[in-house]
This record gives sequence, structure tokens and C-alpha cells, in this order.
Amino acid sequence: MAKKEKEPKTNAVRMVAAKGIAYQLHTYEAPEGFLDGVSVAEQVGQNPDMVFKTLVLVGHSRQNYVCVIPVACELDLKKAAKHFGEKNIEMIHARDITKITGYIKGGCSPVGMKKLFPTAIDERAKNHQRICVSGGKVGLQIELSPVDLAELVGAQFTHLTREE
Repeated sequence: MAKKEKEPKTNAVRMVAAKGIAYQLHTYEAPEGFLDGVSVAEQVGQNPDMVFKTLVLVGHSRQNYVCVIPVACELDLKKAAKHFGEKNIEMIHARDITKITGYIKGGCSPVGMKKLFPTAIDERAKNHQRICVSGGKVGLQIELSPVDLAELVGAQFTHLTREE
């Protein structure tokens, strides 16, 4: 269950607050240092459909990209490559997450990375008034409007997940 304590200050939280975007923080326990997204949704008391994970990819061109998709879904690499105009695209290696984004695995937010990469948010986000994404560290989720998130990171909405 989410607990309330002093508001953590991460790059993501600072950037959202600085833009005057309405948000709410949710904290959770991650004793192993990392939880799968569905477990995070359960811990913060949210429907997994409204909790989104941040995936960082690299294209054939060596350009990095960010995809934000529902935690219970799987990214369709072909759809992502097509969206970004790449011949092919793949996930970056876990060991490169901090070097590329400034965040650690399990705490990677689409907001406040070292560099603003081309970003896409799965269109399912538009089904919700608010969604949760990582707040920039393990154990922290930030809830905000998907439209505000898209405007903040310059993202487009598109279909990114595999059909079930």
C-alpha cells in the first residue's frame, strides 16, 4: 500500500513541478531493488492498465528512443521501429541504462533523462485521465495526465504493444 512521507526530489519530480503540472506521488517498497510493473501497480493501489513502464531503445541508426507502455503489455519492436522511422530497433542493454538516461533499472522515468530522446506513448494512455510512470527512482511513481506528460517530453501517441 502506498505511504505518504516527505516528497522525494528527483529530476522527474522537479521537472513536472517546475512546469506547474498537477501530479501526485506514490511510494512503494521494493525490497529486492526492483519489482515488475504489475507488482508496482498493486503496491500503489492502481489498476495495471493505468501504470506505464518506460523502455529505452536503440535504432539501427544508433539513435536512442523512449517508449512508454502499460506495465502488463509487451512492446512490439516492429511497431516502434516503424513509428520512429528505423529499419530495426532493439532494447538497450540493462548495463547501459544509467549511462544513457541517468536513471537505474526499475527507476527510469520518461521525464528528466540526461537527454530528451524521441518519445512515444502507447495510445492506451489516452483512455485514462491520469497515468502513473516512474518518478525517477525505484519505489516512486508519479501520477499525471498523459497529455501533460506527452507535452512535457514532446511525445506522440501511437500503438506500440503486441496484440494479445
